[in-house]
Amino acid sequence: MHIIHKRKDGYHNLQTIFQLLDYYDELKFEITDDGTINRVSGNEHISPDADLIIRAAKLLQQASHSTLGANISIIKRIPAGGGLGGGSSNAATTLVALNQLWHTGLDQQALIHLGVKLGADVPIFIYAKSAWAEGVGELLSPINTPKHFFLIVFVNQHTSTQEIFSHKALTMSPIIGKITDFSELTNTRNDCLQAAFAQTEEIKLALAQLTQCTNLIGKARMSGTGSSVFAEFSTESDAMAALEKMPEKWMSFTAKAINHSPILKWAVAKR
Repeated sequence: MHIIHKRKDGYHNLQTIFQLLDYYDELKFEITDDGTINRVSGNEHISPDADLIIRAAKLLQQASHSTLGANISIIKRIPAGGGLGGGSSNAATTLVALNQLWHTGLDQQALIHLGVKLGADVPIFIYAKSAWAEGVGELLSPINTPKHFFLIVFVNQHTSTQEIFSHKALTMSPIIGKITDFSELTNTRNDCLQAAFAQTEEIKLALAQLTQCTNLIGKARMSGTGSSVFAEFSTESDAMAALEKMPEKWMSFTAKAINHSPILKWAVAKR
């Protein structure tokens, strides 16, 4: 991820690639007539007011003036605070799903406009395609990446995105320009890496562990602002072999690259 500069509103303009993976949480929605938004199960460690799922549902309800409500359950698999977009994807799925189930009729661009109010990473999951991203992450251009396999390692320690973007170790990159100038394999600098190291040295250890894997493509890298790191492989067997060598103290799993999310047909469905 390349940080271009800090904006007047306090956010940072960036250039990066968002790679979708076939690894997901599960959400269940039960529509109600009383207008209340209830979290039935899952995310118990997060207060309802801070839960992006609940906030997304209420935001859509307010924007669409819907009188319907929902009972929502979630089964979490994506580690929270790992820089993998789990919370953002949950929020995006909630917006897309309830837009359909409540028959509110908002198009994809309207949903993206709502999503960016919840977080800079929410739009990519409403866009539902792997993409080249600019701005704060909301200016998206679709890309087709190889269907490689990834080994993702979450070091079971969280990094604070807010602290990383305000840390003195955060670096800046000159503007890369066009997407054609960017190669995910040759231009692998992540400007957040040194700031993430300052929060937890475990990230550096995990990167070193991944670097020792055989048959990895390019370099082991950190996802976003951390704390998860990953290595890319051309075959599932290579990724699984590397997984077996990861220390049990970390949460490790493999996933396949996809270029379109399953919610794409709902996000762009005609009204």
